[in-house]
Amino acid sequence: ERDAAERTPAERLVTNTRARGGGPNLPLYNTQAAAQKTKQTCGVAHTHSHTHTRTRTGSERAGMDFQSNIIQDSGPMDNLEKQLICPICLEIFSKPVVILPCQHNLCRKCANDVFQAANPYYSSRGTNITGGRFRCPSCRHEVVLDRHGVYGLQRNLLVENIIDIYKQESSSPRPIKTKAEQPMCVEHEDEKINIYCLTCQVPTCSMCKVFGAHKTCEVSPLQSVYQKQKTELSEGIAALVAGNERIQAVLNQMENTCKAIEENSQHQKQLLVETFDGLYALLEEKKGELLARVAVEQDTKTASVRGQAQKYREQLEGSAALIQTAISSMDEPGEASFLLTAKKLLIELSNASRLNAAERIEPGYENMDHFTIDTQQVEEILSAIDFDMDDEDFEDEEGGEEEEAGEEAERPAGAEQ
Repeated sequence: ERDAAERTPAERLVTNTRARGGGPNLPLYNTQAAAQKTKQTCGVAHTHSHTHTRTRTGSERAGMDFQSNIIQDSGPMDNLEKQLICPICLEIFSKPVVILPCQHNLCRKCANDVFQAANPYYSSRGTNITGGRFRCPSCRHEVVLDRHGVYGLQRNLLVENIIDIYKQESSSPRPIKTKAEQPMCVEHEDEKINIYCLTCQVPTCSMCKVFGAHKTCEVSPLQSVYQKQKTELSEGIAALVAGNERIQAVLNQMENTCKAIEENSQHQKQLLVETFDGLYALLEEKKGELLARVAVEQDTKTASVRGQAQKYREQLEGSAALIQTAISSMDEPGEASFLLTAKKLLIELSNASRLNAAERIEPGYENMDHFTIDTQQVEEILSAIDFDMDDEDFEDEEGGEEEEAGEEAERPAGAEQ
């Protein structure tokens, strides 16, 4: 391994990025160009796209031409600087850096300028106008913003971290690259290591191939193996970056799914509240209707009884007056005078006695039990209220339960193994 002073700026950049925790969970570049930028940094031409991949055509000499760029000091840093240029201000990204849904990066200030130009009535962050849209200056993809405007876009912390490291590396003096001494063979101290043993996967010298431990092994020139492994390493880096981007896309999808779940849940909760409020209103309406019917019969029966009672009161008053008149006639001293009024009084008393028979209220007239309602069936229906489940959803749930049961049945066997 080489000392830190002998590393190229690009190698120190990768080391510092890893040391600062620049993990794979933050997208560095857009999806279509991430692998290409990584391979340009290492000096290997590679193009990565969502819809197609470019197959290599040409001879090994073309690959050697690209690999020759690896030994240039300024190439990787220059290529990296090109990828850190904002397409609006044409300067290195200034913090904060925001990433658009199309995975292109912009300075937040530049993004705000583009947004303000596309939305002239959106004067400030505190305006009453919600949302807005503009087009990405790199791919013309339409970017739809929420009420926060460009301040609602996600910051690309990894790009900001790389910008800091790049500026630090650019400002620090580069070590003078001296020609590294070629290591010597351990078995033959006077021989330089100049070949690579493909069988043992170790570098060695020509004497080891002719007379030493590797005389029966298959060997190859050191330079060809060096270029091949450099290419493999570059491709591995590009593949890892592409894999990280796929993981990041999955993470973004999961985050969007969580947001959609929350929004859909709130919508369904609101529908449930409205549905039950409707049931409450229906019950209240029915309750008022039934109470009105009870009140009507109550008033009818009460009025009937009170009317009959008033009739009997009037009858009692008439009878009392007739009795008083009859008693007064009994005090008449003259026989002739008494007889003149007695016959009339006798007729009136007879009629009053005949009408004096009061009819009693029939038994149970006061009973209101016939207004009792049976709610058992309704209660059963209300208790059975549940969500409408499609057949496919029901089958999916049953399938999920069967899979869980199968996994639980397989766990003991797996534990024993």
